[in-house]
Amino acid sequence: MISLVIFEDNKALRQSLSLYFNHTEGVYLAGAYQDANEAVAKIRKHRPDVVLMDIQMPGLSGIEAMQRIKAAYPDTKVLIHTIFEDDHRIFSAVCGGASGYVLKSPDPDEVLEAIQDVYRGGAHMSPAIALRVMQMFQSQFVQAEATYIELTEREKEVLTCMVKGMSYKMIADACSLSFHTVHYHIKHIYEKLHVNSAPEAVVKAIEQRLV
Repeated sequence: MISLVIFEDNKALRQSLSLYFNHTEGVYLAGAYQDANEAVAKIRKHRPDVVLMDIQMPGLSGIEAMQRIKAAYPDTKVLIHTIFEDDHRIFSAVCGGASGYVLKSPDPDEVLEAIQDVYRGGAHMSPAIALRVMQMFQSQFVQAEATYIELTEREKEVLTCMVKGMSYKMIADACSLSFHTVHYHIKHIYEKLHVNSAPEAVVKAIEQRLV
């Protein structure tokens, strides 16, 4: 059972998502709030597995709230859920510790898939966001000095899939591997890249031109 907390200032969307997740098997909606001004206190109260976080809210922004949550509860997965896909917000979300970045859409099933992906340890990014991340860091770090990092061919294959924004399940299907084996390879990739999350691994892969 995935415990979920939502921060969303749009009342209609918040109510729609609440109704959807209250009737979704495998998800327990612990709380849904119109702002993130007391985000850390809410997380302390509910201790959710995943937080679905809007960016633009009255008072504390979603990015600032996420940073405070990650500082207090680093194991909590924060999934950014927004209409914004500009470089500044994407960069802030990735560097702030987001486990994923999903664009708002009329289909709540897409949000559910993203929540399930980050809960399982994946890093969900809408395809448009994954492309923007790759382009952004290619342009920003094109002059960065490369550090030699030795990856196996299979690790490079898995890392390439991560850069494309694939979930663990999608990587497993694409590489004909079990979910457990994908998790094993990603653990070793993290160790070799000296990172602690998929967004960090994606950034370093692009920065160091590993894929």
